Amino acid sequence: MDKLPNHVAIIPDGNRRWAKEKNKLSYQGHQYAAEKILPQLIDKLQQMGVKYFTFWALSTENLNNRSKEEIDNLLNLMRFFIKTKTSELDKKNIKIKFIGNIIKLPLDIQKSIKSFIKKTEKNTAMTVVLAINYGGRDEILRAIKKIKNLENRKFRDLLDTSGIPDPDLIIRTGGEKRLSGFMLWQSEYSELFFSNLYFPDFTAYELEKVISDYLLRQRRFGR
Repeated sequence: MDKLPNHVAIIPDGNRRWAKEKNKLSYQGHQYAAEKILPQLIDKLQQMGVKYFTFWALSTENLNNRSKEEIDNLLNLMRFFIKTKTSELDKKNIKIKFIGNIIKLPLDIQKSIKSFIKKTEKNTAMTVVLAINYGGRDEILRAIKKIKNLENRKFRDLLDTSGIPDPDLIIRTGGEKRLSGFMLWQSEYSELFFSNLYFPDFTAYELEKVISDYLLRQRRFGR
């Protein structure tokens, strides 16, 4: 498929609402998403031949504004995911990258992230980018602090996503129709798709339908 997106990104909204409707704890919504939905989406995109997949796991605003209990649960889930998925993704020849203000995370998670990156850095089948403590404005402000002589072509190399192509398709689940600061610089010509499904209901089948919709679109890139 010549028009297959090179880079698909997802804003996974609706975990807490999904859990509430099922009389579960908020944490269980995040857990189900991480253990059941995320792995099948990675598998589906790899099977289809998509080379880059970005998943917004934790925003800067979430980290600053959610309750300590919820953040602790999310961080523990992050620890579990890294511990259990490193070898699995490595065996699938998947490279892992992280974007976001990682230095604000607990030291043990920072070390696990570095180890995860190191273990998979030579893999070539697909790159999965996990956005953790990520916010578009925060990313740009951190990049500006590195600037000496500002040029458009150089500025992109100062961003967290240096070396990663801009997303062709950004999907947001949960019914909200906004990007909430996700990849402000990189999303200039991204195709957008907003799903009313909560993320825990956004299966590989639903993803495949969105890709089919994308393939019908004509991208103009300002021309």
